Amino acid sequence: MVLNEVGKALPTHGRRLEKDIMCMTTSLLRVDALPPDDLARIRNQGADDFGNQLVAMIVDSAGGTPLRCCLREARVGEQVALIAYQPSRVGGPYAEVGPVFIHAAACAGYAAPDRYPDDFRSRRQLLRAYGADGGIVDATIVENGDQAEEACAAFLARPAVAYIHSRNVLHGCYMFTVRRPA
Repeated sequence: MVLNEVGKALPTHGRRLEKDIMCMTTSLLRVDALPPDDLARIRNQGADDFGNQLVAMIVDSAGGTPLRCCLREARVGEQVALIAYQPSRVGGPYAEVGPVFIHAAACAGYAAPDRYPDDFRSRRQLLRAYGADGGIVDATIVENGDQAEEACAAFLARPAVAYIHSRNVLHGCYMFTVRRPA
């Protein structure tokens, strides 16, 4: 059972989500990294959409540099950049801007949008469910990827939920968006 921020159980609408299907090889969700067109524009202009210069840095220790372009942890020796990014294009008071790590140069992106990102499985996450108007519908904190998948499936079973943002629990940084499959 997954609980929301006030301790209320999230509904599964009568569906039992079996552990063996929770690896998300099913079409229950679509996981979106940062859009490649946004990343190309930012890299080409040498600055993010908020005027911060794109500055490459070398990763010198493992862990702590989750890449939003390809949804994996950066490896020691890779060149990354920290940019300001606004994941919501809807606008309104919940259209937050925050820091995210990306590869400094173009990468292949996230190749498995029908699967929950492996490198994010061990992370505690804040999941915020949003409506089509960009308002927050619900939220929950999960301890790992299995709980995150279950919570995302339960949120997306609710008609009022249009998409979900995964965020870092401690710092609140945006990680990725989860939607219903197209």
